[in-house]
Amino acid sequence: MPTTRTPRRRIAGVAAAVFAVAAAGTVTATAVDRTADAAEPAACDGVLFDDFAYDNAADPDIDVRGWTVRTNAGGPGVPGASWPASNVSFPTVDGADTLQLRAATDGTGGGTSQSEFLHEQKFFEGTYAARVNFTDTPDSGADGDHLVETFFTITPLDAPLDPDYGEIDFEYLPNGGWGETGPIFYQTTWETYQAEPWIADNTHTSQRQSFDGWHDLVFTVSGGHVKYYVDGQLVADHSGKYYPETPMSINFNLWFIDTAAHTGGTSVYTQQVDYVMHSAGEVLSPADVNARVAGYRADGVDHTDTVGTGGGECPTPTDPPTTDDPTDPPTGGADCATAADWSFATAYNGGATVVHERSAAGDPSGPKSGDGEHLWRAAWWTQGSEPGWTQQWTDLGPC
Repeated sequence: MPTTRTPRRRIAGVAAAVFAVAAAGTVTATAVDRTADAAEPAACDGVLFDDFAYDNAADPDIDVRGWTVRTNAGGPGVPGASWPASNVSFPTVDGADTLQLRAATDGTGGGTSQSEFLHEQKFFEGTYAARVNFTDTPDSGADGDHLVETFFTITPLDAPLDPDYGEIDFEYLPNGGWGETGPIFYQTTWETYQAEPWIADNTHTSQRQSFDGWHDLVFTVSGGHVKYYVDGQLVADHSGKYYPETPMSINFNLWFIDTAAHTGGTSVYTQQVDYVMHSAGEVLSPADVNARVAGYRADGVDHTDTVGTGGGECPTPTDPPTTDDPTDPPTGGADCATAADWSFATAYNGGATVVHERSAAGDPSGPKSGDGEHLWRAAWWTQGSEPGWTQQWTDLGPC
């Protein structure tokens, strides 16, 4: 299977990415084992809503409700780092219960701690949402560490290039890392990967700007498309072979890529989460999500979970589309002669034009669609998003 040309961050962060997948898979498996004696596999229907009304990381309701506070060693991040339960807490922020993740480093493995909070592997098609507070600066200590602040779903990797593996990521790097020098926000959808030799089969979209503060994060998994929204705006649409095939767990973690940028002393960072929600098999707009959350809170509901209570098999994912032909397409015409060929690695500003024949299945290095070359115009800043498969590009017609 041909692999997507990986962005520099994935090449530079090979070990980090491998550890991230392995760790999430290991902990998730523990959570799934709670239902091993059930007569039928869990069905992927219902709704999860959690307002994080817990006393502390030892609150028994955390386990009862399917969550895990990670404490086991391993990646992602700095070798030798610990994952203490005390790094997960539930403070009151602006009058609301909040999940808080803590990570700290003194520049050594033994002096680095990270945090992770994750749910069972039972979530598939539908809408996922969380309100997350990203931070650009540490609570204390020197700034500049290569930190990753996240909200994601994942299916464990059972073998190299496992076709049933899946991962859908929001990853914010306030100080860069993976070859980046400034703040960058990634949305990455994975088909699979192999550790040795490294093969990363994924597609990603990114925004190079600060996202310090609270943000509404939503992604939908339906009809062969994974669509990502930030504060109500569509920022990525990934499809083709990257569409997930299996149920996933919901995860939040806070970790360091490395200690290369640390400048001395101990630096402490936090990430906060206001709520998380999943509606199985239902595509909600960001406005619908906000209304649904407001309704739960108005009714005094701080937790509900009906996902997987009906028994039976999870639904078969919708086959991804193989064509996306516009009706009466315009014609790019002579402008094609002055536009450059689209390049995966090139960053384009809004209004830039390129010539490109889109791929057959959303893999730029794979077979072509047979549509021929078209002229495309960037709707906004974009890099690594293939024309014809993402909302960042407008089709101006065949050349």
